[in-house]
Amino acid sequence: MAKTHKDLLVWKKGITLVKTIYQITAGFPRREDFCITNQLRRAAISIPSNLAEGAARNSTKEFGQFIHIALGSVSEIDTQILICKELGYITDESYLLVLDELDEISKMLTGLLKALQSKS
Repeated sequence: MAKTHKDLLVWKKGITLVKTIYQITAGFPRREDFCITNQLRRAAISIPSNLAEGAARNSTKEFGQFIHIALGSVSEIDTQILICKELGYITDESYLLVLDELDEISKMLTGLLKALQSKS
């Protein structure tokens, strides 16, 4: 098991996703600052944040709960980024980039969850 959350590759991928989302949303219309921009950024930040909090817990069960929350945030971003594409806020290229990052993170979170469950 990792020493801290910063040792988790999926946490690092989560940080990269946060940066991607911030770069993409920087070009959104100002009227969206407190709507989809804020929602996307909060959901992205939630992934590495929940991994950090879960890793700091004293039980694998609790860590697993935080991984489930992070997976929920992946699904939330998946929906929101599609909405952004449909509204014309992002290019197909940006959309596919985020989907690729989400797919990788989702697979890693699922693998981490399975590894935790096999230890308990």
